[in-house]
Amino acid sequence: MSIDEKLNEMGLVLPKATDPVGSYVATKISGNLLYISGQISIDTEGKLIKGKVGKDFNTEQAYKAAERCALYLIAQAKKACSDDLSKIKSCIKLTGFVNSTDDFIEQPKVINGASDLIKKVFGDKGTHTRAAVSTNSLPLGVAVEVDGIFEIN
Repeated sequence: MSIDEKLNEMGLVLPKATDPVGSYVATKISGNLLYISGQISIDTEGKLIKGKVGKDFNTEQAYKAAERCALYLIAQAKKACSDDLSKIKSCIKLTGFVNSTDDFIEQPKVINGASDLIKKVFGDKGTHTRAAVSTNSLPLGVAVEVDGIFEIN
């Protein structure tokens, strides 16, 4: 089963891979590695998922925001691979950032939203290393941001 068929079976629709709004590129291929810039939490209606985890969102809600980041990572990967997700050989690493209160300590549980989705979509190819980091602020006030490194064929 192709990745696109898998996404369809899971009822997931990839958002449009957006262009960066700063002085950087959304993706960069170096050798057989695909680097994807941080993807921020945006809901299905295209609205930013903004706020602090531990204040405005609980862990479960933030987990869902991280899933949205993962969908944007996949959309960027698809665009970088000329719409052919079969070129993805492996997810190497995800780095997740959680805009959280000082006393919030469940960042890994939040970023599991992205990790779990990548694993479900790509199967064994989705197994990766990871960092889950707390921050006092993220661009545009979003709750979660995730970047990724993938190996491609």
